[in-house]
Amino acid sequence: MRLFVGLTLPAEIRARLVSLKGGLPDARWVAEENLHLSLRFIGEVTGGDERDINLALQSVTGCLFDLTLSDFGAFGRRGRVHTVWAGVEKSKSLSDLRDRIESVLVRAGLEPEHRKFTPHVTLARMQKGGASTAGLYLESHAGFQAPPFTVEHFTLFESRLSHSGAKYTVLADYPLETVSKGG
Repeated sequence: MRLFVGLTLPAEIRARLVSLKGGLPDARWVAEENLHLSLRFIGEVTGGDERDINLALQSVTGCLFDLTLSDFGAFGRRGRVHTVWAGVEKSKSLSDLRDRIESVLVRAGLEPEHRKFTPHVTLARMQKGGASTAGLYLESHAGFQAPPFTVEHFTLFESRLSHSGAKYTVLADYPLETVSKGG
């Protein structure tokens, strides 16, 4: 079983991102239902480890917060672009939530994540990695900003890979709390 923790996106945000598909040769676009923001890739787990992960994630606390997708970017290596994404405006609440998730997963026995957390929503994976065509696409979408949305929970997903692309299944949602206004 292949797992990751992420944030689901509201339907109107996913629809806005889908409307920006096209104009990028050799791109394999992420299906609308798979658009999400990854908080922690876990990878393959076996033999009931998903129960320990679920219990650990149930202990994560936090308050609702607003998040805004803003700007587009790309990941690449050696002059070849492999991923085009929508970025996220800087959010201390998002970083704090991600850090709490990382902490409980490490305490549950997972290896620490060694990659720097770069919050983003993957839009497309490039087949041939043309930096110039990706650059033109990014230029044409400079200044992108979606309306803010409220993050009400985070999610444990299962990812099943196939020839037609990944299929994500929600295994559990972990609600965040509203801020208490009294003492």
